[in-house]
Amino acid sequence: MTLTKHEVKETIGNLSDEEIDYKLNMAELGVERITENEIEIEITPNRPDLLSKPGLIRYLEAYFRKPGLKNYKINKPEKNYKVIIDKSVKQVRPFTRCAIVRGMNFNDEKIKEIIDIQEKLHGGYGRNRKKLAIGIYPLETIKLPIKYLGLPPEEIKFQPLEFPKEINGRQILSQHPTGREYGNLLKDSEVFPVFQDANKEILSMPPIINSNKTGKITEKTKEIFIECSGFNPQYLQKTLNMIMTALADMGGKIYAMEIHDKKKTISPDLEPEEFPFSIENINKLLGLNLPEKEIKKLLAKMGIGFKKSKKTLALVPAYRTDIIHEVDLAEEIAIAYGYDKFVPEIPDISTIGEENPMVVLKRKITEILTGLQLIEISSYHLSTKEKQFKKIGFKEYLDKVIEIEDSKTENNILRTYLLANSIQVLSENSDAQYPQKIFELGRVFYSDEEAETGIGEDENLCISLCHEKADFTEIKQILDYLMRMLNKEYEIIETEHPAFIKGRCGEIILKNIQKPIGILGEIHPNYLKNNKIKMPISSLEINISDL
Repeated sequence: MTLTKHEVKETIGNLSDEEIDYKLNMAELGVERITENEIEIEITPNRPDLLSKPGLIRYLEAYFRKPGLKNYKINKPEKNYKVIIDKSVKQVRPFTRCAIVRGMNFNDEKIKEIIDIQEKLHGGYGRNRKKLAIGIYPLETIKLPIKYLGLPPEEIKFQPLEFPKEINGRQILSQHPTGREYGNLLKDSEVFPVFQDANKEILSMPPIINSNKTGKITEKTKEIFIECSGFNPQYLQKTLNMIMTALADMGGKIYAMEIHDKKKTISPDLEPEEFPFSIENINKLLGLNLPEKEIKKLLAKMGIGFKKSKKTLALVPAYRTDIIHEVDLAEEIAIAYGYDKFVPEIPDISTIGEENPMVVLKRKITEILTGLQLIEISSYHLSTKEKQFKKIGFKEYLDKVIEIEDSKTENNILRTYLLANSIQVLSENSDAQYPQKIFELGRVFYSDEEAETGIGEDENLCISLCHEKADFTEIKQILDYLMRMLNKEYEIIETEHPAFIKGRCGEIILKNIQKPIGILGEIHPNYLKNNKIKMPISSLEINISDL
């Protein structure tokens, strides 16, 4: 993110380049480069709200000049300020959050700024439009209310942005530059999502492209309609909040819209989130002894409010995505307090370091498997029931699942095995070159009443081979080699499992303890189809804690 020196000095004072560099670094903003007229600032991935110039200036003003939670006014929806979500879109990109902004005075610089915010959020927070897509439209060319629906691609016809003629949805994916770049996000869908106004004019086909007629902002535009579409309403709301607050800081007036789905939702919602925390815990984490009054002051410096009722509450701005735990609040307070004020101490303990045997084993397994030209992957500990069970057939584990209370994302359970994650990676890379041979070493979780937390943990290894000749023999050869290199003896007993083909599945028994440690076989065609994989897969998963 680049700001002019004038913009920075107006906020933090008329300082030398060295002083600016020091102060910005203390505010957790890495300075990449300072020139005669500009300052280039690195924005960390956990702060997408700082990817816009208004967002970054808002943060600097709170930190250096005007501490406190900034409030934004949302005007009530006017007549026909509605978006109706049709059930036809549920199978492709099921949710949207929308708003209207009026009173904008656009010039070339502001238009570029909005496009810049849009593309940065697409690329980072939106994972290259996989998680969400953002559309911005001149309200003057649209008749409200708006419908969000799914249509067969051949029935979708409009002139895409910066394209010479009208083409259909399928042609957009092959002929338009943006369609070719992001077409893989829709190519296997039976219907494509579209936004359509009351005149049945198509506004856009997310996550690909806007219409040239109804989706092009100009300097004459005063009122805009903004939508975020994707898979998780919370992600979409946070994204919309980031854009809304940036546009409000640019002089726009925010108007809410009614989102009609299974139930009616008013969007956007800019109310701060009440986040309970303990002053005692904060001080313990930081090694300080800050009174409540000082903590309130430090939170204000980070643009976060403070409220005392039955609990001590931090009021986290609606555009912040990075505050999910009390530790995150402790970090905010540390930044405001100043890392340069912390006094280093040598720990009053004496220990002799030794490498964990599990780390040694995992490193050895990694060296063996990479030597066989397998690629190591790493997936999230959190997942969903859909990914972990329904798409791969592990339904017998459903009653043992460990759910996360108040999860901030769609991922709301701890994974109980690695195979589903491995299949998902192969599904998401179906366009990559074959053969695809991958493995993952990672932690899995299960219910354990004897454990202090009620949760047990194991270290597992999963290997998946995906190509036209992948079979039981090949995956067994890899297991043979791995066990031989680890000096372990094993045997395989034929078994059945819904994820694997009957007669092509075996249970792995470790001979020295006569205990089953895993399973291997060929993945059932039903689950290949569920995950849109067109090549055979042979896989194994073993518990390496027993090794």
